[in-house]
Amino acid sequence: MDFLKPQSSAVIFGFDSAWTDAPKAPGAICAVAFDDQGQVQFHEPRLVSFAGARTFIDALRKDFAVSLVALDQPTVVPNISGSRPVDKVAASLISFIGGGVQPANRSKIGMFCDDAPIWSFLSDLDATEDPVQARTAPAGHFLIEVFPALALPAFEDGFAERLRAPKYNPKNVKKFRIDDWKAVTRVTQLNGERLGVSGLADWARHMHDVARPRKSDQDKLDAVICALIGLTWRADHAARSIMLGDVKNGYMITPISESTRPRLEQAAIRHRVPIMLMLQA
Repeated sequence: MDFLKPQSSAVIFGFDSAWTDAPKAPGAICAVAFDDQGQVQFHEPRLVSFAGARTFIDALRKDFAVSLVALDQPTVVPNISGSRPVDKVAASLISFIGGGVQPANRSKIGMFCDDAPIWSFLSDLDATEDPVQARTAPAGHFLIEVFPALALPAFEDGFAERLRAPKYNPKNVKKFRIDDWKAVTRVTQLNGERLGVSGLADWARHMHDVARPRKSDQDKLDAVICALIGLTWRADHAARSIMLGDVKNGYMITPISESTRPRLEQAAIRHRVPIMLMLQA
């Protein structure tokens, strides 16, 4: 176990939302919960709609002093068209490794238009979107935006190499690689072990052995990666995470490594995006 800050009476949710909330393509949610004595329990990922995610979060968080929802979907989208500055910074790394970043803007009907389900979800969730406070607060209900595709190359140096983004989405049959699936589940397992969440590590170990993963398996895996990002932000060594952007124009919380830091820092300067390095615990 490699915690910088032991957790108590805290629950961290990982939510890979379905963006448009399509009934046939739900999202997935999981949780890592620490009781008053710091004992940890992993709540395995389940498929959910936005409403189902709220029900899960509300039912569980009432038993803890602090809760943190790590959500894989843009939560601050002020721009009418194009992409947010923080999306461009993320793309500088993700494009290099062979992945893509879907630009977030308010003209995207069903995703970020005024009637998109994300806005009612955030309103009903009623969480504080202050990533800096969320990192250290002893109590409160918080939300942060995260991005698994940006976190994975920080969790595993091999993914940070040119055109080495893992292709682990079974729905994309032409690009899916079972070796990448095994690599991502292995990295997830190792981070669960490193952070002392044995239930999460055991779940990832089981997923590693799935011979024919389905899209729903990948959604669940991304929810677990979201939870790991939240746990890294909340409890891990300060130098392991950064905040890209700000809560006015759009931001992301992500782990960082020596392999990913230079490209992100250079892109942040180029696009005039704030970058906050957590230099203190």
